[in-house]
Formats: sequence, C-alpha cells, structure tokens
Amino acid sequence: MKNKPTLRFGLPKGSLQEATIEKMAKAGFNIQVSSRSYIPYVDDEELEIRLIRAQEISRYVEHGYLDCGITGLDWIQENNSKVHEVGEFLFSKATRQPARWVLAVPENSPVKSVKDLQGKRIATEVVSLTRRYFKKHGVKAKIEFSWGATEFKAHELVDAIVELTETGSSLRANKLRIVDTLLSSTPRLIANHAAWKEKWKRQKIENLALLLKGALEAEAKVGLKMNVAEKNLAILLQTLPALRNPTVSSLSLAGWVAVETIIDEHVVRELIPQLKAAGAEGIIEYPLNKVVY
Repeated sequence: MKNKPTLRFGLPKGSLQEATIEKMAKAGFNIQVSSRSYIPYVDDEELEIRLIRAQEISRYVEHGYLDCGITGLDWIQENNSKVHEVGEFLFSKATRQPARWVLAVPENSPVKSVKDLQGKRIATEVVSLTRRYFKKHGVKAKIEFSWGATEFKAHELVDAIVELTETGSSLRANKLRIVDTLLSSTPRLIANHAAWKEKWKRQKIENLALLLKGALEAEAKVGLKMNVAEKNLAILLQTLPALRNPTVSSLSLAGWVAVETIIDEHVVRELIPQLKAAGAEGIIEYPLNKVVY
C-alpha cells in the first residue's frame, strides 16, 4: 500500500501561535495543541503540523525540514533565508497594521538620526537586520544581541535599541522615542524551493493559501440579507456598496424581492438605517467564514 503524501507545515510558536491557529480554524483546519506533545493534532491526514519559534521557521523551511511555514518577513530577512514566498497574510495580535522594527532612544536623548549613533552601543534581537541598516547609512556602531528587557536597556545599558512595535504604545510607556523604522513586517506563507517544484505539494500549499486568504478576507466583512418592494429596488441598490453586484431573487409575495450582498463590517452601522429608509425590511446581518475572490 502506497504511503499517503503529507505536507510538513510549520506554525509559529509563541506570540503568533494563538492567532495563527484561530485563522487556520477559520480556513477549515482544526488544530489542537497538547502540552505533552511536540506534534499538534490536525484534522487533515495530508498535513503534519510542527510548532516552531517564528525566529527559526524560515531556516527549517530553507533546509527542507519543513515543506512550508508561516513566519514574519522580519525573520526571513534576519536569517537571510532562501525560500519561496507564497503570500502575505495580515493578521496581528493588536492591529491589522504591520509590525515594525524601529530604532528608538530615550525621550531625553540628543540623538535625532542614525548618524548620531556613530560609535555607540545598540541592543536588539535582530542583529543581522540592524547591522545591514547601520552599514547602509555608513554608521559604525556596536550591535549586540538582546535576550529581552530591551526597552529597559535603552535607559541604562545602551545608547539605542532596535525593537518590534505594533502601535508604539509600549515604547511611549517606557519613555522611548522612535528615530526611524528599519522594516515593516507581516506574516508570510513560505515554501521550500524543492517542495514548491513538486506538483502535489505545490497544489496543497496553494490550496492552504487560498483558504487562509479567504478566512482573513472574511474577518472584515459581513453578509446582509433584506427584503424590499420592487418599486424601491433601484433606490436601495444605489445605497448599497457591494463586493460584487448583489444577488436579487424573487419572493413568493408578489412585488417583493430579496437582496443579498457582502460588505465591509465597519460601514454596517451607518448603512442599515439608510437601507431601512430606502424601503428595506427584514434586514439580517450574518458573519462570514471565508470570502474567496
């Protein structure tokens, strides 16, 4: 009996773990993590999930231990990994904005730009990224790896730090000022080059990407259903923004139609009163699992 083909898929352990597993569930893959096992359960016999620190995933994908994985653009660049990038996926713990690696100094520091850090000491977790940044600006500085508490070090142990931020609130709370942004980073689905050349693995990875993208697209959208008299349909359709043209179908009640569409969730609260004023009745808003273009 021929062995069933499998795809070894790396998911980020740590801060992105919960968000990634949640997005995978919306994409249709139920993943269960046990504290007793290194290998999570997934309800797909063609997938083998491995939970690995985001910092390491791109290296394991590059070297073929993993066929594909999800990690940040920052760690791909920090490791200088040679991998195939399948797609970008905007999901984050705090915002829908990319996380940024920024150069920061204490609020009262005289430093105004990277040029002011000639010969100074910088602490960061992304040593390679930081070295390339300083080299690009022609500044020689002492770049040292930070095991943590980097924000505290900026006040007592080093002259500046390169730290990850989403909103900047933690830096402000620690009385730090952003001097420059080195890199904006979002999660990426990446594949090993050899795996990408295999027909079955590539198809499986592309299907994963399609479903995951559909799940992410659906997060910011909702479905709307409503009934309207045919005489008011034209006015209602002018009111209604749509992903595509809305679906209009006849009702058993003569002279009435049902209208169904998908819209951005953030406009619903303003839109429903307008639809009601345009003659809509029985308006139903419902969540979506996936939106696939």
